[in-house]
Amino acid sequence: MATENRTVTLSTDDASDEIDVPAELLEVLGEDGDSAAQIVGDVAMLGLAQQAHGIVHHGHGEVSAELETAESEIMDRFEERFGQTYAEVTGHGH
Repeated sequence: MATENRTVTLSTDDASDEIDVPAELLEVLGEDGDSAAQIVGDVAMLGLAQQAHGIVHHGHGEVSAELETAESEIMDRFEERFGQTYAEVTGHGH
């Protein structure tokens, strides 16, 4: 049985990319009224915050001040988007 997909386009000032996402997965991940773009944006924000946290707090070696600032900024944006801190959402903080 073929799965219905939704195509989501990601774009920046100088590039774009498209990904096909199973519609069923979007239904499970989203809340009533969420668009496919909003759901993928939420997942992207979570992924970026998770990666930044891992690099800064669990990586090996020195982390530059610029990377620490970038991690702090993505965490601020995470909280703005979700209304909770990364630590509150994941149960993991420092």
